[in-house]
Amino acid sequence: MKNIDIAVIGSGIGGSLISALNKNKDLILFEKDKNLGGCASTFKRLGTYFNAGATTFVGYENNHPIKNIFDEVGVVPNILESKIAIRTVQNRKIVDRVANFEEFLTNLNNVYYHKNNRIFWKTIKEIDERFWTLKKVYFAKYGFQAYAKTALFVAELLKEFGFMLFKTADGYINEVLPNISKEYKAFINSQLLITLQTTSKDLSLLAMSLGLAYPFHKVFYPIGGMGQIIEDLLKDVNVQNKEQIISIKKEQNKYRLISTKDEYLVSKVILNSAIFESSKLFLDENIKKYYDKFSFSDQSAFVVYLKLDSKEKLLHHYQIILKEDIPNCISNSFFVSVSDINDEKLSHDAYSITISTHSKAIFWEGLTKDEYEEKKEFTQNFIITEFLNNFDNIKKKNIKTLFSATSKTFYRYINRSNCGGKPITAKTIFQLPSCNTPFDGLYNVGDTIFAGQGWPGVAIGVNVLNKELNAKS
Repeated sequence: MKNIDIAVIGSGIGGSLISALNKNKDLILFEKDKNLGGCASTFKRLGTYFNAGATTFVGYENNHPIKNIFDEVGVVPNILESKIAIRTVQNRKIVDRVANFEEFLTNLNNVYYHKNNRIFWKTIKEIDERFWTLKKVYFAKYGFQAYAKTALFVAELLKEFGFMLFKTADGYINEVLPNISKEYKAFINSQLLITLQTTSKDLSLLAMSLGLAYPFHKVFYPIGGMGQIIEDLLKDVNVQNKEQIISIKKEQNKYRLISTKDEYLVSKVILNSAIFESSKLFLDENIKKYYDKFSFSDQSAFVVYLKLDSKEKLLHHYQIILKEDIPNCISNSFFVSVSDINDEKLSHDAYSITISTHSKAIFWEGLTKDEYEEKKEFTQNFIITEFLNNFDNIKKKNIKTLFSATSKTFYRYINRSNCGGKPITAKTIFQLPSCNTPFDGLYNVGDTIFAGQGWPGVAIGVNVLNKELNAKS
């Protein structure tokens, strides 16, 4: 049996960032799959590399937690700025999400004109900018110091935003954009589904602002795939990939980890698994009960992967918004991530494209094998048809490789059927898990705990975890 100080389980964004920050300690990062990164990994199939999910890398700019972490660990990611963060296409009408506010507003008014557009989007942008200047961002439980720091953060939020903290997203939309068209509302909600996993009906004004404003920041494309950023972060970390942790047993003040290859006695365990799927790892009833109280988030992804042989000059990111929901899915839009034409790894002979939309994990779990294959193929073909309908110069014959993934696929490779965290809404904010637990030496990180989605949300949580971890070292 091996004795180690810190075990990190899962190499998703959270696990990779916290491991890189503590790489000089006695630490091992365990990953079930051969590819590192979880939902942010890059994998090879049929001789081609694909990104497992959407590829927006946002927040790498001064005074943001992501760049601060990368600077601290001494890693400069190999990235290319996307001048157009996302091109949204709805009923053949195009709006480009660009960082320049006036350029975006002009573009928006041409498609979704409303007399109060400037007021609405200026408020969204300003709330987002104010949030990222906050100095006391913290959320942790189970200890006087943790609660005290969290209380200071809540006080700072109240001081900065006041009544806006309690204003609902839909309430604000109805107030400032009265009689908003169905198309315009779909434009807003489709972007919120990507960033926050839910629509305006369940969000606060603050959450909506953070979800809608990210294209006002610099958005980047990762050269060599999103997995390359993860690999760069972990280059000096002790990583054991293709080694799955099977069970964890608390033994006095340590944890015994049993893997597919060995046993370890560990002082501190950091789980980068979804919080509502962590119970199954533990043998102790008290710990199992703790994790069981977090309800499963059924939201997952349906992802189509294709290799596209085309001379068409494509942007890095598109969002196609349809009139009706996609069959067997819960969204009327899909997000298209396209490899850069000069990316020698992903585009060595054609574009590598990942198309993702939202689906329910439970739907795919309940099907027979034949039903599963039939519905998977039907959904894939529907998405490809709509994809081709929105690109005049791309034909079906240009698609050289085509396959898709559901929640069952993700579980097989990354041990997770859910993709994206549980939406942080006005109702769920107080049930939000924190990075620490009632059990000494047991921590969580990733998109299912504070502060939620994507690189920026996970990075905030990593900062809090790092302070908690090192306060007790």
